[in-house]
Amino acid sequence: MTFTTRFAPSPTGPLHLGHAYSALLAHDMARAEGGRFLLRIDDLDQTRSRPDWEALILEDLRWLGIDWDGPIRRQSEHFDDYRRAIESLAEQGAVYPCRCTRADIAAAASAPQEGAPGFGPDGRIYPGTCRARPFASRTPTDALRLDLTKNTTGAMPAFTEMGPAHGGLHEVTAQHLATHVGDPVIARPGLAASYHFAVVLDDAATQVTHVIRGEDLFEATFLQCSLQQQLGLPPVTYHHHALIRDEAGKRLAKRDNARAISKYRADGATPEDVRRMAGLP
Repeated sequence: MTFTTRFAPSPTGPLHLGHAYSALLAHDMARAEGGRFLLRIDDLDQTRSRPDWEALILEDLRWLGIDWDGPIRRQSEHFDDYRRAIESLAEQGAVYPCRCTRADIAAAASAPQEGAPGFGPDGRIYPGTCRARPFASRTPTDALRLDLTKNTTGAMPAFTEMGPAHGGLHEVTAQHLATHVGDPVIARPGLAASYHFAVVLDDAATQVTHVIRGEDLFEATFLQCSLQQQLGLPPVTYHHHALIRDEAGKRLAKRDNARAISKYRADGATPEDVRRMAGLP
């Protein structure tokens, strides 16, 4: 299968140096392998996504010398695909509605019999309070969760990691899912799907073989790998790279406008300057 990777920014702010590093690294790896580099716009949240941010992202990527193969995929154009996938899992009895608030989950997780509350890639680890609720009882204000205790495939998945910090084969065990992930939200009120649920469907739909992204998402891979298996999707190879940090050691975020690629451009930097700042040849 052709080496295929992608860059998937959310149009909720400007690209910063950390985004540029991830996009350039994925682009360089795809081109070195004679493969495909895809661009996806992760605009699930229509209340925060803005066309002007998307336009700036595309402008920055082109300025950096990044070209992509095929049309841009936008999550907002595939809401029906996400809903059909949720309905398929619901027919297997693996989805249940949840009416718990964040405060409810925090209180349940902090109860003495539960031990210290933990956090995973989907936030505070959910204790399964609503797991017995039937899917048919859902209301418009409910979230939908995937019951990870109902593994309909009979086997646990694994994924291959290429990154420098976690390289090797990683098994996804039921114990790890229970203690480090919890039943994830796959759809919230007003949103067609959750981030983790949508991205595994998007990657499969576009035949992505390698996901290159920051090491802050490494733990999310256990959840996403489990979702891939539940949905009957092909496995993906991952490469989690080191994060670009500021002088204080804090990772960059969209609010760090001083590191925005558009500002570097306005200040007269070249694409080669940005590559050097990101530590790329």
